[in-house]
Amino acid sequence: MAAHAHHNQNGVIFVPLPQLKASFPPVNPNLVLAPQPFVPLNPSAPQVLVPCNPPVLALALARMDEERSISLLQFMVDEGLVLYPEEEEKRSNIILKLKQIVLAWIKKVAWQRRFPREHIAATCATILTYGSYGLGVHGLESDIDALCVGPSFATMAEDFFVVLCNMLKSRPEVSEIHCVKDAKVPLMRFKFDGISVDLPYAQLQVLSVPENVDILNPLFFEDIDETSWKSLSGVRANKRIVQLVPDLENFQSMLRCVKLWAKRRGVYGNLLGFLGGVHLAILAAFVCQQHPNATLNTLIMNFFQTFAFWPWPTPVILQDGNLPTTGDATETRSLMPIELPCSPHEYCHSNITKSTFYRIRAEFLQGHAMTRDILKLDFDWGSIFEPFPYTKKYTRFIKIYLSATKKDELGDWVGWMKSRFRCLLVKLEEMQGFCDPNPTEYVDIEVTEPNVVFYWGLNPSRSGYTDIESVEVDFMRNINNGFQDSPGRMKLSIIQASQVPKSALRDTGSGKWTKACWKLMDYNQRRIPMYSQHLPHYFVGYVVPNGEQLEYPCGGG
Repeated sequence: MAAHAHHNQNGVIFVPLPQLKASFPPVNPNLVLAPQPFVPLNPSAPQVLVPCNPPVLALALARMDEERSISLLQFMVDEGLVLYPEEEEKRSNIILKLKQIVLAWIKKVAWQRRFPREHIAATCATILTYGSYGLGVHGLESDIDALCVGPSFATMAEDFFVVLCNMLKSRPEVSEIHCVKDAKVPLMRFKFDGISVDLPYAQLQVLSVPENVDILNPLFFEDIDETSWKSLSGVRANKRIVQLVPDLENFQSMLRCVKLWAKRRGVYGNLLGFLGGVHLAILAAFVCQQHPNATLNTLIMNFFQTFAFWPWPTPVILQDGNLPTTGDATETRSLMPIELPCSPHEYCHSNITKSTFYRIRAEFLQGHAMTRDILKLDFDWGSIFEPFPYTKKYTRFIKIYLSATKKDELGDWVGWMKSRFRCLLVKLEEMQGFCDPNPTEYVDIEVTEPNVVFYWGLNPSRSGYTDIESVEVDFMRNINNGFQDSPGRMKLSIIQASQVPKSALRDTGSGKWTKACWKLMDYNQRRIPMYSQHLPHYFVGYVVPNGEQLEYPCGGG
């Protein structure tokens, strides 16, 4: 270093940044400043004036780390990632009202069973939150993921999907109810005071579920059915993550940033083979555990470094004193196995393919390259969250055009298609070797019919002929099998980057995310009365006649 350093009268040396990082170890053990062998050093890197006194250098590094953390918190506020108190209160009131509705519902069900009065008075059911709301990282447009947990005598088919559904319908705050009955996690989806709510159901083998139920208590899982187990997994995972992270506030701030990064860079969305909310939550929690005293800036730096060079398919497992920390990646059949923190050898569901694995790894590497240099003078957080430049990266795209006759049918059709998109992606990988499924949904404004358009980047090195018509026919054959409504339309075509509308691909990460669901028939049409199986002649609500109910799996989200 001496051959390249220059002293001045103020006791300051002038050195290139890479040499500085090799010469002075970081004071904060959570800071990662040493050059990585995977990233070649740039001889023409910018140079800065730094104190030659190591204690002064340590102070400068700590100050810069803190300043970056503060600027990132301000960036989050500017991006609308933090809710105002009135919005938080609105969501809290929704959960409170849902708990009141569910409590009235379970007592009504107990009365139908002709339980003694004292049993009716004592029985309870409750609402537990999970997902982004349960972790405290929800934004203005986030849904509320809430789980209805009831006792063993309240059935899903009759009591949840009919009795509770009709009670919700009678509420003026509730609108747009849909029933998702044939998904991996059956649920009701509706809007409460304008905010979307996903409400699955789980039965515990008890006569009453108190509001403060300990959902991690193994006694509650004796003789539990598989559907209830799956419904409970999201709540249990969230609760364990909150318990295992050393600093909840730091974790929440970090996760908000990581989710925004993933959405902007086009690697968010489990249905299309990318990372979902639970995947990112566990990855963020893992970094927090490894660096318990780190600042927000340092956590983000280490997040990118950790997973840019992670030896996949070695699974990511949170440290938990109650569970073993070893896992067998071969059991997961996943390219990026991530273990759920609530039970050993249970992994997050993943749709990652070879193409999406490559894209995620590339984004981790780029994030690391952009954040690794804490002394970079022109550092700007906005550059980390720049939308992915699809039209600059790819010369050809596959255009997926989805449409329906009516606007209220489009969401169901798009959701159904998205739940099958992995099949299309794998088929295109076989033909092209690589395909980048941009998760953002766009609208063709030049067409009058309701539509959603996807633009997936194709392998630039394979510009030969692709029989897209045969791909479309094969995929539609798969799609129409099981869809019981009048299907919408799909058209596949290969276009050049110059043909992509300029209005599209400009807002990656901020597009609408449509969830699949069953559409419940109009409440005033084609309905038949349903009576309680336990209380003769007692009317519980209306259902759609056999053969007319529109049932298809939920794609999740």
